[in-house]
Amino acid sequence: MRVAGDLKYFYKSVICGTLLSCCLIFAATLSTAATTAKKEEGFTTTAPHAILIEGEGGSVLFEKNADELTPPASLSKLMTAEVVFNELKEGNVKLDDEFLVSTNAWRKGGAPSGGSAMFAAIHSRVRVEDLLRGLIIQSGNDAAIALAEGIAGGEDRFARLMEGRARELGLTQSRFANATGLHDRDHLMTAREAGRLAAHIIRTYPQFYGIYGEREFTWNKIRQFNRNPMLAMNIGADGLKTGFTKESGYGLVGSAVQNDVRLVVVVMGLKSADERAREAKRLIEYGFRQFEARPLFAAEQVVGEARLYGGAKRSVALVTPRPVRVMVARNANERLHARIVYTGPVAAPVRRGQGIGVLKVWRGEQVALEIPLRAGEDVGVGSLSRRAFDAAAEMVIGLFRAGVQRI
Repeated sequence: MRVAGDLKYFYKSVICGTLLSCCLIFAATLSTAATTAKKEEGFTTTAPHAILIEGEGGSVLFEKNADELTPPASLSKLMTAEVVFNELKEGNVKLDDEFLVSTNAWRKGGAPSGGSAMFAAIHSRVRVEDLLRGLIIQSGNDAAIALAEGIAGGEDRFARLMEGRARELGLTQSRFANATGLHDRDHLMTAREAGRLAAHIIRTYPQFYGIYGEREFTWNKIRQFNRNPMLAMNIGADGLKTGFTKESGYGLVGSAVQNDVRLVVVVMGLKSADERAREAKRLIEYGFRQFEARPLFAAEQVVGEARLYGGAKRSVALVTPRPVRVMVARNANERLHARIVYTGPVAAPVRRGQGIGVLKVWRGEQVALEIPLRAGEDVGVGSLSRRAFDAAAEMVIGLFRAGVQRI
């Protein structure tokens, strides 16, 4: 599987400090058109923070201040839900387990709080499945706290689980202080990481993702409707989450599917619910109108190699765990280049499926997508002579590096 048009690449190793980067760089000429000027080239949004990505491969179609940390409000309940989903997946929790709605959960997140709530009764026991619906559909703070207390024994400990899980998923900037998203100066996310988290939830938990598209949920005889305005826009939307606090402004993480292409949009810091809905819709429509998906690599296709230290072979093949495609502008010429980046040389032995590095693809100056790479084969430890040769080579490289640093 390859990009439409001519694909050319060259391969080189670059030494920089302690990082050895293997680079696979290619340029692809995509579909041509008589004119490449488009009205939408100057697309803008009033959202202070925004990103639009393709949900499967992660291609970035638009971004604005996407890496700035900002209060996420209830958008951070995506991370709350992910922790619960992962606990269910690992078998540590079951959907039929019942968690107590404590006095703390009721006062801080329930009816007396004045915030979003599923209105669970104080001291009642509620099934995890129902708490998830209260969390996702009704954005219930009481549901979030009950889940946190039931899983971790307290919100503080659950927040540490959230942050730890975020790091496992490669979300390196986001910080969490609670399960609800209620304002705390140490509770922050970026638009990019919110989008990546949403795409991860969609891909990893299809058995739970459908909850995000449910239009209403009734608990304690109180019927509430899903707060996501995109679900009623007839644009293929099926999730995910809205958020608001005075400090964060109005935010939304949404997703929609058209013609088998899924887009994920994030807008944060808007001034009203109407503006939030309008800008999210504009971004989604822009993405479907102006871009189309092009394949780069099939799942498990070899895309390059990483140098080994002390291995039976000098290098190991690198593959992508899932199909890789990039979103490109319709009826336009675009050049792409990509790099395989890893810390190396990689010490043998290496096991098939072992994470090695990432494939980064640029569209012009913008990083269009990042895909994790894994070892495509097992490679054992090499002979004594091979290990001695590699050790000598690394010593020479180390001396060279030290000399460069002294210059």
